[in-house]
Amino acid sequence: MRKDIIKNLITDFHEKGIPPVKPRLLEISVNSKKIIALTGVRRSGKTFQLYNVMNRLIKQKIKLKNILYFNFEDERIDENTFVLNNIIESYQELYPEINLGNCYFLFDEIQNIDGWEKFVRRIYEQISKNIFVTGSNSKMLSREISTSLRGRSMNYEIYPLNFEEYLNFLGIEINFNSTRSNSAIINTFEKFLSGGGFPELISVDSKIKDRVLQEYFNVMIFRDLIERYDITQTAILKYFCKRVIGNSSKEFSVNKIYNEIKSQGYKISKDTIYEFQNYVESIYLAFFIPKYSHSIVKQEFSKKKVYSIDNGLAASVDAFFIKNKGTALENLVFLELIKSGKKVVYYSNNFECDFLLMENEKVCEAIQVCFDINDSDTKNREEKGLINVCREFQLKRGLILTIYDEQKYTVNGITIEIIPVYKYILKKYMA
Repeated sequence: MRKDIIKNLITDFHEKGIPPVKPRLLEISVNSKKIIALTGVRRSGKTFQLYNVMNRLIKQKIKLKNILYFNFEDERIDENTFVLNNIIESYQELYPEINLGNCYFLFDEIQNIDGWEKFVRRIYEQISKNIFVTGSNSKMLSREISTSLRGRSMNYEIYPLNFEEYLNFLGIEINFNSTRSNSAIINTFEKFLSGGGFPELISVDSKIKDRVLQEYFNVMIFRDLIERYDITQTAILKYFCKRVIGNSSKEFSVNKIYNEIKSQGYKISKDTIYEFQNYVESIYLAFFIPKYSHSIVKQEFSKKKVYSIDNGLAASVDAFFIKNKGTALENLVFLELIKSGKKVVYYSNNFECDFLLMENEKVCEAIQVCFDINDSDTKNREEKGLINVCREFQLKRGLILTIYDEQKYTVNGITIEIIPVYKYILKKYMA
């Protein structure tokens, strides 16, 4: 790739400046002296997190020309012929007076270029300790950077907006003492439940939102999976991905999907289906969480429950997703839990519990999710599972998260709290 094109890309960014962005709740360290890796699903806001990093650097009196931002998904870049070192040479030729050791290097979607790991390591060891990289493949960035740099990297996972960020982006005040604010929060939560939290879709017309989300899905399938992993059985892969999303909030069975595909006359090995599952998780399209077991080994190899990366994306791919409001609500609760950094498993034995939260390998909280708790049979079922789990793990309190219902009572010494999901998510504002 010609250096003049690279120089154009660098200069264009410096001339245009940093686009205006809204801050996210996750604050990225800017002076850690480690390689900062931002990973996550496409369109989750990794690039805008880099813009936030740049804004903070500018506030620290770092000049914009001392910041090299390079987007490897620019259409002018030929991934097959690109020479990574040309970036450094072009930057030096543009600004020969700059000390590169004081510069900040931000590489967006760098995993598209072969040999990026050695390039990043060389910059870190020979030029500057101020490096930020983003990518849409979790295993490649977090695993390979950690391996090649032996502890010199720090990984942040970037997800679509959580509900608090969604409200902030819309400029909605969070004040539970205000009737007006309460109404706005409830109304917005219903939209968030069905529409999801991809940042750029907040201002997109609802008439084309599904089309945009479907395009996200197709790009993930063809760019992040088929091209990256050289998959030839494309129809089977797409069917598999749709079935994963269709199983959101349910136990996932590779055997079942394998038999479905086989019954349609397609030839594929069960090992390939397991590979597809790993690929889907690696690009953050879905999460597979284990069933709780006292044995860590058994827990690791247990049957998994699957959750989609975003309610809006799931609804655009599977028409039945949002019709089952209980499924949509449980998927949203799971996403809010992992976005807040919680370790989550589920419980299924003689009784069931949707989520157990873990701290230091111990269960610290038990949560059931139920859209409408007013039916007595439903309430008894959710309550029974919760009480049994609380007894087993010596918890004094259990939660049932609903869409609107709210109640608190005690059963056999165990406090049961029924709370609307939006209040649980925004509980820090309830004090």
